[in-house]
Amino acid sequence: MEQLAEKFLLHLRGRNFSPHTLRAYAADLRDFAAFLKSRGGGAAVSAFTRKNVRAWTGLLQSRNPGRNTLLRKVSSLRSFANWLEEQELLDGNPFALLPLPRKEQTLPRFLSEKEAVSLARAAREDEKSGLRDSALLELLYSSGLRRAEIAGLNAGDVDFVGGFVRVMGKGSKERLAPAGNMALSALRDYLDSRKTPGAGEPLFLNRLGRRITGHGVALVVKKTAVRAHSARKATPHMLRHSFATHLLDHGCDLRAVQEMLGHKNLATTQIYTHVTLEKLKKVYDGAHPRSHHKGGL
Repeated sequence: MEQLAEKFLLHLRGRNFSPHTLRAYAADLRDFAAFLKSRGGGAAVSAFTRKNVRAWTGLLQSRNPGRNTLLRKVSSLRSFANWLEEQELLDGNPFALLPLPRKEQTLPRFLSEKEAVSLARAAREDEKSGLRDSALLELLYSSGLRRAEIAGLNAGDVDFVGGFVRVMGKGSKERLAPAGNMALSALRDYLDSRKTPGAGEPLFLNRLGRRITGHGVALVVKKTAVRAHSARKATPHMLRHSFATHLLDHGCDLRAVQEMLGHKNLATTQIYTHVTLEKLKKVYDGAHPRSHHKGGL
């Protein structure tokens, strides 16, 4: 099963899955293979049965992980099972009719508009990498990109005339993401400092002159938050959440936000409506004369 798992991971890499996701899937598949071996049956595909899957999920639940962690581990294994079935290496899917816990819904953490602006300003203060960091932070907030997406950009992916960035998203799906004037201006300054790189060269470089990684993008955001004296730990995904939330706060259509984020399903985008509704409720409670009425006329 280990060799097949390697082929499966290569398949996912070819579909442009992020390095973070690939590492998580690899660890989950190793854990399942070790579990099968501990039961004395070996890690052959023939041991990939409904009975063993139920036993494995039961063991995971006994360890009391977070619900979303459990679901991710199950999702890794289920994706592997689907791939094996497509390759005609598995007779019947062991996950068929298997009851699974529902995903725990948590509201996304995001920055206020003031915090997002402060973060972008703080990035420019770094003497060595201020131009790069400013362009990177401005683009993250302006376009709502994932960290792997921004790391994968080339200089030629930026359309300065149209105000768009060509992004290769999850599952190798290409989309055009909008880029605001502040982001485009910061990108021009950064690229000018590099003597205008070729279209096929990486858009963002690390300090060794190589393409920045997703981990490197996260480090830039983290250090900039420290420089901005932010009370919270900022992440690239928090800026993505901020992008979506602030657009909806200012009246942007939900389906337009879905398109800009590159979400396959509208339901994934709808979680941001809960955030904006909470804000609207606070505004209502503070403004409407009858919002705190406790009875009587």
